[in-house]
Amino acid sequence: MANYKDIHGFQIETVTSNPANPANGQVWYNSTDQKLRANAKTTAGTWSTGGNLNTARFYGGGAGTQTSALFFAGEKTGSPGVTADTEKYNGTSWTEVANLNTARVNLGGAGVSNTSALAIGGEPDKAITESWNGTSWAEVADLNTARGRSTGTGIQTAALFSGGSPPNNGTAVTESWNGTSWAEVADLNTARTYIAFSGTYTSAVTGGGLSPPGTHKLETETWNGTSWTEVANLNTQNGGRVTFGQNNANAISATGGNTEEWNGTAWTEIADMSVPRFNAGAGETPSTAGLIFGGSDPSPYQAATELFTGAGADSTREFDLS
Repeated sequence: MANYKDIHGFQIETVTSNPANPANGQVWYNSTDQKLRANAKTTAGTWSTGGNLNTARFYGGGAGTQTSALFFAGEKTGSPGVTADTEKYNGTSWTEVANLNTARVNLGGAGVSNTSALAIGGEPDKAITESWNGTSWAEVADLNTARGRSTGTGIQTAALFSGGSPPNNGTAVTESWNGTSWAEVADLNTARTYIAFSGTYTSAVTGGGLSPPGTHKLETETWNGTSWTEVANLNTQNGGRVTFGQNNANAISATGGNTEEWNGTAWTEIADMSVPRFNAGAGETPSTAGLIFGGSDPSPYQAATELFTGAGADSTREFDLS
């Protein structure tokens, strides 16, 4: 039987840590972890398991990336159920850090790391914005229209917050953040609540939501920095979505296990989440490397974190040597 060297002309490399940028098909033995590993391009988007939150909850706000994320506020079991808890993720585990100044649910989040984020609005009918510096939260300028049941997108100094409620049928109001204050800009074409969107304050995409109460929406709209445009609908009608992505041409939207990918023109159903859940938190990350945490199904509240690896992205595989 031919061995690896006979086939490839060289032996498997032994290293003490994983290579920083492995080539497609590269194989190595990590002597520190005592694991045989290989790198391969994924042919389809896949979900994998990350570290659990310390406090299971949903209806919270999220920000960050797969290796540097933040989850704040939300609803947990016990009394009082509404919390100001904040946890940060380092790519492996979650650590409890300083609480928000104001406990709330159904708030928005923006930011690309666990050291720089915004907590926006929330319920009951909050206009409050808080800014995170990696150590503590500080209240900054309020929204012009107090509301919750929406998500934010962008970074700490340039964010977008759109839709939400009140009223019960949802609002179409969109506000843009310049690092100092909020300004009302062009409305959504379809007013709705429980809306999820991703991207930047000049290039974003949103899909789904509720309007009027109890009616799930499929509508998708893209933002070009000036106005919203209706585009192709989602395939699956469901509430409690979370969305992450880099701009209005790419995004991942997931709820209840269902996952859809946006390519700038249409949504395509791809691999389901391992842990079905609604109203989770998500990081503001590229659509090829996102994460989702918390949520509910509808009960119990979830502590699970899942990491998304997009089609064609690098994926490290482990092999059992026993």
